Amino acid sequence: MRKVLILGITGQDGSYLAEVLLEKGYEVHGLYRKSATGNTRNIEHLVDKITLHRGDLLDATSLYRVVKDVEPDEIYNEADQDHVGWSYDMVDFQYNVTGAAVGRILEIIKQLNPKIKYFQPLSSNIFGKAMETPQKETTPFYPQSPYACAKVLAYVISKFYRETYDMFVATAIFYNHESPRRPEEYLTRKVTKSVARIYAGLQNELELGDLSAQIDWGYAKEYMETAWSIMQQPKADDYIICTGETHSVQEWVDESFAAVGLNPKQYVKINPKFLRPATTTVLVGDISKAKNAFGFNPQFKFKELIRLMLEEDLKAVGKTLPTTS
Repeated sequence: MRKVLILGITGQDGSYLAEVLLEKGYEVHGLYRKSATGNTRNIEHLVDKITLHRGDLLDATSLYRVVKDVEPDEIYNEADQDHVGWSYDMVDFQYNVTGAAVGRILEIIKQLNPKIKYFQPLSSNIFGKAMETPQKETTPFYPQSPYACAKVLAYVISKFYRETYDMFVATAIFYNHESPRRPEEYLTRKVTKSVARIYAGLQNELELGDLSAQIDWGYAKEYMETAWSIMQQPKADDYIICTGETHSVQEWVDESFAAVGLNPKQYVKINPKFLRPATTTVLVGDISKAKNAFGFNPQFKFKELIRLMLEEDLKAVGKTLPTTS
């Protein structure tokens, strides 16, 4: 039985990845940090099937101990600070946990067992003010936030260890991917949760920032299936993973309200405090490389994703999606 270590197993991506790998017969181990001890709802249904280890990406000794004890065949790093807005207020932490920690992990792998396969997720934010549309794996980086800069560092470190030490270090440039496990401070979940509460009479309005941004939204669990596929390739490489289509924030808002028969104009207010210091161009990727390599073909698209999230948020307030005649 193959063993896997998932860093950040309690988060959206880490918990879905744990499900995917359990289904594929892996022995699953997960690293979780102290601040996550009271926030394990995403893996509560898995606790009897996985082994959890205490540690932190900022603590090299704990990382070394866990990798040494588990002796995994594969490591997936789903742990970082992945909120762009927060990155402006926690710059030093952002660079350390999202960027430098990748070097920490890969150096430990190199010293203990360089045959361990490693997966590093990246972000479409590395393209920022994109030099071309759609973006390819070869598109130059132009990051526009501390988070994006840290992800560029993660990419550079990954490529360095792959090419210099002949290690299996694969990356995926993930575009936005959502699910009912998204925390509420993220735009998509903030919208669907607010719509559910407004529909139930528990909230009066929804404050948002820029509604014009065009975003490529996919389904998190589907992307975690793809992470596994990337790790099964004969050679480590970099792949863009997205749906290949964009929708504006306004469309996400309109579709969410329409699903429960409400008019967003009556509830949505624009608040300048939610506007970011720097903006990106339209980020939409070319998935040709992933499609040719392992048949990547995203099935979960825009409307299906909104309904999936709304159903979960409506359930939390004792409601269901209204039936359409």
